[in-house]
Amino acid sequence: MAEVVAQNVVPAEVKGWNWGAFVFNIWWGIGNKTYLPLLCLVPLFNIVWIFVCGFKGNAWAWKSNDYPDAASFKRVQATWDRAGLVSFIVSIAAIILYLIFFAAILASLPDYF
Repeated sequence: MAEVVAQNVVPAEVKGWNWGAFVFNIWWGIGNKTYLPLLCLVPLFNIVWIFVCGFKGNAWAWKSNDYPDAASFKRVQATWDRAGLVSFIVSIAAIILYLIFFAAILASLPDYF
């Protein structure tokens, strides 16, 4: 029988970066019953808070849910983690492509100045 770990104590294997909490902070927080990521709705503060969500998200989710062990917690968070990482990579690629296209358009404009 799996031993239930106290929810207030965050196991070392649970701690770490969470791409889901970083990228999907508000939705991740609602899905994991932790509402501190809602502070990402505060303008300018959210620039810093998304990084706090990425670093502290696993600890918040562990404390607010009833996971029987760290392995089941990691299985649930692995889905969020993969989705967040893929979304982050796609977003960065889209920004880079946008900048390349913008630079190409600017380079093709006639020189009026």
